[in-house]
Amino acid sequence: MKKSEVVKHLIDGKIVAIFQGKSEWGPRALGNRSILFDPRNPNAKDIINKVKKREWYRPFAASVLKEYAGYYFDMMSMSECPYMTNSYNVISDRIPGVVHVDNSCRVQTVDNDTPHFYNLLKEFKKITNTSVLLNTSFNIAGEPLVETIEDAIRTFRKSEIDILWFPEINKMLHK
Repeated sequence: MKKSEVVKHLIDGKIVAIFQGKSEWGPRALGNRSILFDPRNPNAKDIINKVKKREWYRPFAASVLKEYAGYYFDMMSMSECPYMTNSYNVISDRIPGVVHVDNSCRVQTVDNDTPHFYNLLKEFKKITNTSVLLNTSFNIAGEPLVETIEDAIRTFRKSEIDILWFPEINKMLHK
């Protein structure tokens, strides 16, 4: 499955879940168990909150190519934030879908330690000139994070997620 096909779905307003590698530890989605969406869409938060059955006020995170983080966020002299542990002020108007009411965003800088996710972000940048994706945990409100392939398929089937992507085995499920 070419990364460009996944990017095309994102550009077309599709909600893409990704399942790869080992699950993340802790309360963050770092690209192995994530729901992804185009952050350029100003309605992104409403769309994804509906899918996740979350309250309207809950913020989302942005995953950004590490080398471009300073273009979108006031990183306060930090060169990276790989675990979504900090929020930064947004300094770009290109990504309204991830901006919280206080003009902040929780940021994950991505490098080649997660190659499929990194390469997806690079492809998104190549096609859209934006190196950011909205990233939230692959689960629905009231349910635990997806851990297994079976969890991923079950959550995909019972949600409004449009695409389930398994980059390591080069497979994609569509609705």
